[in-house]
Amino acid sequence: MKKLLFSLLALAPLALFAQTNTWTLDPAHSAVKFDVTHLVISSVEGRFNKFTGGLTANKPDFSDAQINFSVDVNSINTDNEGRDKHLKTDEFFNVEKYPNMTFKSTAFKKVSGNKYTLVGDLTIRDVTKKVTFDVVYGGTAKDPWGNMRAGFKATSTINRFDYNLKWDKATEAGGMVVDKIVNITLTLEFVQGK
Repeated sequence: MKKLLFSLLALAPLALFAQTNTWTLDPAHSAVKFDVTHLVISSVEGRFNKFTGGLTANKPDFSDAQINFSVDVNSINTDNEGRDKHLKTDEFFNVEKYPNMTFKSTAFKKVSGNKYTLVGDLTIRDVTKKVTFDVVYGGTAKDPWGNMRAGFKATSTINRFDYNLKWDKATEAGGMVVDKIVNITLTLEFVQGK
């Protein structure tokens, strides 16, 4: 009994370091952007203006982080009202039936230095697929109000056809008007809970 009590007392300080920290996404200092090739010659960029997210981690380098976010698809903005309306229809996102895209991480691993790999389940419409992001950890800093912040930039590509975003129209030359490959760029700033 004494050995068990001694072991518990010896490990008690380690429990303090294993405390889970919760971080909330700051949308004012974050962005969810995408771009896709148009007519094989240029790129169209867009963003989602409304999103939420969070992160929990025990380790100070975030190598055990659990990350989730949700995007309001109706907030899509490509700086073209007609195109945005088309993207909200059933030929693309069908925002009436599927108003949100979600992501839930399954792994966040340090590769080297400030480079990480984020793997998780991305749900668009009624389809969930595993996606891998390359992540650069920008570090942490205390803001003027005493809040600790952490910054990340994550990039990935998806095939929109995998998520039933299957609108397609061929050009006269036989190419696609809108490419099936979509580049995703997330700039994320999280605020640590107190």
